[in-house]
Amino acid sequence: MKPFIYITRKLPEAVVAPLKSEFDVEMWEKEDAQVPRDILLEKAEKASALLTMLSDKVDRELLQNASYLKVVANLAVGFDNIDLEAAKEKGVTITNTPDVLTETTADLTFALLMATSRRVVEADRYIKEGKWKSWSPLLLAGTDIHHKTMGIVGMGSIGEAVARRAKGFNMEVLYHNRSRKPEAEETLGVRYVSFDDILAQSDFVVVLAPLNTETQGMFQEDQFRKMKNTAIFINAARGAIVNEAALLQALKRGDIAGAGLDVFETEPISEDHPLLQLDQVVALPHIGSSSKDTRLDMMTLCVENIQAVLKGDNPKTAVK
Repeated sequence: MKPFIYITRKLPEAVVAPLKSEFDVEMWEKEDAQVPRDILLEKAEKASALLTMLSDKVDRELLQNASYLKVVANLAVGFDNIDLEAAKEKGVTITNTPDVLTETTADLTFALLMATSRRVVEADRYIKEGKWKSWSPLLLAGTDIHHKTMGIVGMGSIGEAVARRAKGFNMEVLYHNRSRKPEAEETLGVRYVSFDDILAQSDFVVVLAPLNTETQGMFQEDQFRKMKNTAIFINAARGAIVNEAALLQALKRGDIAGAGLDVFETEPISEDHPLLQLDQVVALPHIGSSSKDTRLDMMTLCVENIQAVLKGDNPKTAVK
Protein backbone atom coordinates (compact mmCIF):
# COMPACT_ATOMS: atom_id res chain seq x y z
CA MET A 1 0.00 0.00 0.00
CA LYS A 2 1.42 3.39 -1.04
CA PRO A 3 2.00 6.08 1.61
CA PHE A 4 -0.82 8.65 1.67
CA ILE A 5 -0.05 12.35 1.26
CA TYR A 6 -2.61 15.06 1.97
CA ILE A 7 -2.19 18.57 0.54
CA THR A 8 -4.32 21.21 2.25
CA ARG A 9 -4.77 23.57 -0.72
CA LYS A 10 -5.14 23.06 -4.46
CA LEU A 11 -1.72 23.28 -6.11
CA PRO A 12 -0.85 23.11 -9.83
CA GLU A 13 -0.88 19.56 -11.19
CA ALA A 14 2.62 19.96 -12.61
CA VAL A 15 3.98 20.63 -9.10
CA VAL A 16 2.39 17.59 -7.47
CA ALA A 17 2.97 15.20 -10.41
CA PRO A 18 6.25 13.84 -8.93
CA LEU A 19 4.39 12.87 -5.75
CA LYS A 20 1.47 11.31 -7.62
CA SER A 21 3.82 9.06 -9.56
CA GLU A 22 5.03 7.43 -6.34
CA PHE A 23 2.42 7.98 -3.65
CA ASP A 24 -1.31 8.14 -3.00
CA VAL A 25 -1.99 11.89 -3.10
CA GLU A 26 -5.15 13.80 -2.25
CA MET A 27 -5.63 17.58 -2.41
CA TRP A 28 -8.19 19.92 -0.93
CA GLU A 29 -9.75 21.19 -4.14
CA LYS A 30 -10.43 24.82 -3.22
CA GLU A 31 -7.75 27.40 -3.98
CA ASP A 32 -9.35 30.21 -1.99
CA ALA A 33 -10.76 28.38 1.03
CA GLN A 34 -9.06 26.75 3.98
CA VAL A 35 -9.58 23.04 4.55
CA PRO A 36 -12.05 22.60 7.43
CA ARG A 37 -10.52 21.45 10.70
CA ASP A 38 -12.52 18.22 10.89
CA ILE A 39 -11.41 17.17 7.42
CA LEU A 40 -7.78 18.01 8.15
CA LEU A 41 -7.89 15.89 11.34
CA GLU A 42 -9.51 13.01 9.45
CA LYS A 43 -6.94 13.06 6.63
CA ALA A 44 -4.01 13.44 9.04
CA GLU A 45 -4.98 10.21 10.81
CA LYS A 46 -3.98 8.16 7.77
CA ALA A 47 -1.38 10.45 6.18
CA SER A 48 2.35 9.73 5.99
CA ALA A 49 2.91 13.33 4.87
CA LEU A 50 1.05 16.63 5.03
CA LEU A 51 1.74 19.62 2.82
CA THR A 52 0.28 22.50 4.81
CA MET A 53 -0.32 26.24 4.61
CA LEU A 54 0.49 28.69 7.42
CA SER A 55 -3.26 28.91 8.10
CA ASP A 56 -3.45 25.18 8.96
CA LYS A 57 -3.08 24.41 12.65
CA VAL A 58 -0.79 21.42 13.14
CA ASP A 59 -1.17 21.13 16.90
CA ARG A 60 -0.83 18.44 19.53
CA GLU A 61 -4.37 17.16 18.92
CA LEU A 62 -3.64 16.57 15.23
CA LEU A 63 -0.21 15.06 15.80
CA GLN A 64 -1.27 12.67 18.57
CA ASN A 65 -3.84 11.06 16.28
CA ALA A 66 -1.62 10.93 13.19
CA SER A 67 -0.11 7.48 13.69
CA TYR A 68 1.55 7.21 10.27
CA LEU A 69 2.74 10.80 9.93
CA LYS A 70 6.44 11.22 9.14
CA VAL A 71 6.69 14.74 7.71
CA VAL A 72 4.82 18.04 7.59
CA ALA A 73 6.02 20.33 4.80
CA ASN A 74 4.84 23.87 5.58
CA LEU A 75 4.48 26.22 2.61
CA ALA A 76 6.00 29.19 4.45
CA VAL A 77 9.21 30.28 6.10
CA GLY A 78 7.37 30.72 9.41
CA PHE A 79 6.07 27.73 11.36
CA ASP A 80 4.16 29.29 14.24
CA ASN A 81 1.13 27.24 13.11
CA ILE A 82 2.94 24.04 14.13
CA ASP A 83 3.54 22.61 17.60
CA LEU A 84 7.24 21.76 17.23
CA GLU A 85 7.49 20.13 20.65
CA ALA A 86 4.61 17.75 19.95
CA ALA A 87 6.07 16.97 16.53
CA LYS A 88 9.44 16.13 18.08
CA GLU A 89 7.78 13.84 20.62
CA LYS A 90 6.05 11.98 17.79
CA GLY A 91 9.17 11.85 15.63
CA VAL A 92 7.56 13.93 12.88
CA THR A 93 9.92 15.96 10.70
CA ILE A 94 8.83 19.57 10.09
CA THR A 95 10.12 21.44 7.05
CA ASN A 96 9.64 25.01 5.85
CA THR A 97 10.59 27.09 2.81
CA PRO A 98 13.35 29.56 3.77
CA ASP A 99 15.69 31.34 1.36
CA VAL A 100 13.58 30.83 -1.79
CA LEU A 101 11.21 33.61 -0.69
CA THR A 102 13.70 36.06 0.83
CA GLU A 103 14.13 38.52 -2.04
CA THR A 104 10.47 38.40 -3.09
CA THR A 105 9.28 39.14 0.45
CA ALA A 106 11.80 41.97 0.72
CA ASP A 107 10.45 43.45 -2.53
CA LEU A 108 6.91 43.41 -1.16
CA THR A 109 7.98 44.86 2.19
CA PHE A 110 9.68 47.78 0.51
CA ALA A 111 6.74 48.24 -1.87
CA LEU A 112 4.41 48.38 1.13
CA LEU A 113 6.65 50.98 2.76
CA MET A 114 6.70 53.08 -0.40
CA ALA A 115 2.96 52.78 -1.00
CA THR A 116 2.20 53.87 2.55
CA SER A 117 4.65 56.75 2.71
CA ARG A 118 3.80 58.17 -0.74
CA ARG A 119 0.04 57.51 -0.37
CA VAL A 120 -0.03 55.43 -3.57
CA VAL A 121 -3.23 53.48 -2.82
CA GLU A 122 -5.02 56.62 -1.68
CA ALA A 123 -3.93 58.43 -4.84
CA ASP A 124 -5.05 55.59 -7.08
CA ARG A 125 -8.48 55.62 -5.44
CA TYR A 126 -8.62 59.44 -5.64
CA ILE A 127 -8.19 59.50 -9.39
CA LYS A 128 -10.44 56.50 -10.08
CA GLU A 129 -13.24 58.07 -8.04
CA GLY A 130 -13.09 61.18 -10.23
CA LYS A 131 -11.85 63.48 -7.47
CA TRP A 132 -8.87 64.88 -9.38
CA LYS A 133 -10.10 68.25 -10.64
CA SER A 134 -6.86 70.27 -10.67
CA TRP A 135 -3.22 70.17 -9.68
CA SER A 136 -2.28 71.73 -6.35
CA PRO A 137 1.08 72.00 -4.54
CA LEU A 138 0.24 69.69 -1.64
CA LEU A 139 -2.17 67.31 -3.35
CA LEU A 140 -1.75 63.92 -1.62
CA ALA A 141 1.65 64.98 -0.35
CA GLY A 142 3.37 62.07 1.33
CA THR A 143 6.60 61.38 3.20
CA ASP A 144 10.06 61.11 1.69
CA ILE A 145 11.86 57.77 1.87
CA HIS A 146 15.34 58.75 0.74
CA HIS A 147 17.83 59.80 3.43
CA LYS A 148 15.42 58.80 6.20
CA THR A 149 16.02 56.29 9.00
CA MET A 150 14.66 52.76 8.81
CA GLY A 151 14.52 50.60 11.94
CA ILE A 152 14.26 46.87 11.28
CA VAL A 153 12.92 44.65 14.06
CA GLY A 154 14.11 41.14 13.23
CA MET A 155 17.30 41.01 11.16
CA GLY A 156 17.03 37.62 9.52
CA SER A 157 17.68 37.01 5.84
CA ILE A 158 14.58 39.01 4.84
CA GLY A 159 15.63 41.88 7.12
CA GLU A 160 19.04 41.94 5.50
CA ALA A 161 17.45 41.96 2.04
CA VAL A 162 15.24 44.91 3.02
CA ALA A 163 18.30 46.70 4.41
CA ARG A 164 20.06 46.31 1.04
CA ARG A 165 17.09 47.95 -0.66
CA ALA A 166 17.05 50.76 1.90
CA LYS A 167 20.72 51.50 1.21
CA GLY A 168 19.79 52.13 -2.41
CA PHE A 169 17.59 54.96 -1.12
CA ASN A 170 20.45 56.38 0.96
CA MET A 171 18.64 55.47 4.17
CA GLU A 172 20.30 55.00 7.52
CA VAL A 173 19.39 51.50 8.73
CA LEU A 174 19.12 50.57 12.40
CA TYR A 175 18.21 47.10 13.54
CA HIS A 176 17.23 45.20 16.65
CA ASN A 177 17.54 41.45 16.82
CA ARG A 178 17.81 38.70 19.42
CA SER A 179 21.50 38.47 18.51
CA ARG A 180 23.82 40.94 16.83
CA LYS A 181 24.85 40.42 13.21
CA PRO A 182 28.48 41.68 12.91
CA GLU A 183 28.75 40.50 9.30
CA ALA A 184 25.61 42.41 8.29
CA GLU A 185 26.88 45.47 10.15
CA GLU A 186 30.10 45.31 8.17
CA THR A 187 28.73 44.48 4.72
CA LEU A 188 25.50 46.51 4.84
CA GLY A 189 26.49 49.35 7.12
CA VAL A 190 23.55 48.74 9.45
CA ARG A 191 23.74 49.67 13.11
CA TYR A 192 22.55 47.62 16.09
CA VAL A 193 20.51 49.55 18.68
CA SER A 194 18.10 48.75 21.51
CA PHE A 195 14.41 48.22 20.82
CA ASP A 196 13.56 51.56 22.48
CA ASP A 197 16.12 53.34 20.29
CA ILE A 198 14.56 51.79 17.17
CA LEU A 199 11.21 53.23 18.23
CA ALA A 200 12.56 56.68 19.09
CA GLN A 201 14.89 57.22 16.14
CA SER A 202 13.21 55.56 13.14
CA ASP A 203 11.13 57.24 10.47
CA PHE A 204 10.05 53.77 9.36
CA VAL A 205 9.71 50.89 11.83
CA VAL A 206 9.70 47.64 9.83
CA VAL A 207 8.74 44.39 11.58
CA LEU A 208 10.26 41.23 10.11
CA ALA A 209 10.66 39.12 13.24
CA PRO A 210 9.32 35.57 13.61
CA LEU A 211 6.31 35.04 15.88
CA ASN A 212 7.36 33.39 19.12
CA THR A 213 6.90 33.85 22.86
CA GLU A 214 9.34 36.78 22.85
CA THR A 215 7.72 38.70 20.00
CA GLN A 216 4.02 38.00 20.56
CA GLY A 217 2.34 41.26 21.53
CA MET A 218 5.65 43.11 21.20
CA PHE A 219 3.94 46.28 19.97
CA GLN A 220 1.50 47.75 22.46
CA GLU A 221 0.26 51.27 23.16
CA ASP A 222 3.49 52.15 24.97
CA GLN A 223 5.66 51.22 21.96
CA PHE A 224 3.63 53.35 19.55
CA ARG A 225 3.80 56.31 21.94
CA LYS A 226 7.60 56.07 21.85
CA MET A 227 7.68 56.41 18.06
CA LYS A 228 7.90 59.70 16.16
CA ASN A 229 4.50 61.14 15.30
CA THR A 230 5.74 61.30 11.71
CA ALA A 231 6.80 57.63 11.71
CA ILE A 232 5.30 54.91 9.55
CA PHE A 233 4.86 51.38 10.88
CA ILE A 234 5.28 48.42 8.53
CA ASN A 235 4.43 44.83 9.48
CA ALA A 236 5.32 42.09 7.00
CA ALA A 237 5.97 39.41 9.64
CA ARG A 238 3.02 38.09 11.68
CA GLY A 239 -0.08 39.90 12.88
CA ALA A 240 0.09 38.66 16.47
CA ILE A 241 3.33 40.60 17.05
CA VAL A 242 1.12 43.71 17.17
CA ASN A 243 -1.82 44.62 19.37
CA GLU A 244 -4.16 45.89 16.64
CA ALA A 245 -6.36 47.80 19.09
CA ALA A 246 -3.27 49.69 20.27
CA LEU A 247 -2.20 50.35 16.68
CA LEU A 248 -5.66 51.67 15.85
CA GLN A 249 -5.61 54.10 18.77
CA ALA A 250 -2.08 55.24 17.92
CA LEU A 251 -3.16 56.07 14.37
CA LYS A 252 -6.32 57.83 15.52
CA ARG A 253 -4.44 59.89 18.13
CA GLY A 254 -1.69 60.77 15.70
CA ASP A 255 1.03 59.02 17.71
CA ILE A 256 2.27 57.70 14.34
CA ALA A 257 1.52 58.85 10.81
CA GLY A 258 0.59 55.65 9.03
CA ALA A 259 0.81 51.87 8.78
CA GLY A 260 1.43 49.36 6.02
CA LEU A 261 0.20 45.90 6.96
CA ASP A 262 0.55 42.60 5.11
CA VAL A 263 -0.44 40.53 8.16
CA PHE A 264 -3.15 40.64 10.81
CA GLU A 265 -4.09 39.09 14.14
CA THR A 266 -6.99 37.26 12.48
CA GLU A 267 -6.66 36.29 8.83
CA PRO A 268 -8.52 36.93 6.66
CA ILE A 269 -9.24 40.30 8.29
CA SER A 270 -12.88 41.39 8.21
CA GLU A 271 -13.67 44.06 5.62
CA ASP A 272 -15.36 46.17 8.32
CA HIS A 273 -12.33 46.09 10.64
CA PRO A 274 -11.73 49.66 11.91
CA LEU A 275 -8.10 49.67 10.72
CA LEU A 276 -9.33 49.33 7.16
CA GLN A 277 -11.41 52.48 7.46
CA LEU A 278 -8.32 54.68 7.84
CA ASP A 279 -6.80 56.33 4.76
CA GLN A 280 -3.33 56.23 6.30
CA VAL A 281 -3.40 52.42 6.44
CA VAL A 282 -2.38 50.32 3.44
CA ALA A 283 -3.56 46.73 3.88
CA LEU A 284 -2.54 43.68 1.84
CA PRO A 285 -3.81 40.07 2.10
CA HIS A 286 -0.59 38.42 3.35
CA ILE A 287 1.12 38.31 -0.05
CA GLY A 288 4.73 38.85 1.03
CA SER A 289 6.12 35.93 -0.97
CA SER A 290 3.41 35.92 -3.62
CA SER A 291 5.16 36.10 -6.93
CA LYS A 292 4.47 33.28 -9.38
CA ASP A 293 8.10 32.21 -9.55
CA THR A 294 8.64 32.21 -5.80
CA ARG A 295 5.42 30.42 -4.93
CA LEU A 296 6.26 27.68 -7.45
CA ASP A 297 9.74 27.40 -5.92
CA MET A 298 8.18 27.10 -2.45
CA MET A 299 5.77 24.39 -3.60
CA THR A 300 8.57 22.49 -5.31
CA LEU A 301 10.70 22.63 -2.17
CA CYS A 302 7.80 21.20 -0.13
CA VAL A 303 7.44 18.34 -2.62
CA GLU A 304 11.17 17.62 -2.52
CA ASN A 305 11.18 17.62 1.28
CA ILE A 306 8.31 15.14 1.40
CA GLN A 307 9.97 12.87 -1.17
CA ALA A 308 13.22 12.90 0.81
CA VAL A 309 11.66 12.00 4.16
CA LEU A 310 9.41 9.25 2.78
CA LYS A 311 12.42 7.70 1.05
CA GLY A 312 14.49 7.81 4.22
CA ASP A 313 16.72 10.70 3.18
CA ASN A 314 17.38 14.04 4.87
CA PRO A 315 15.08 16.87 3.75
CA LYS A 316 16.58 20.06 2.32
CA THR A 317 15.07 22.44 4.86
CA ALA A 318 14.15 20.74 8.12
CA VAL A 319 13.14 23.07 10.94
CA LYS A 320 15.69 22.65 13.75
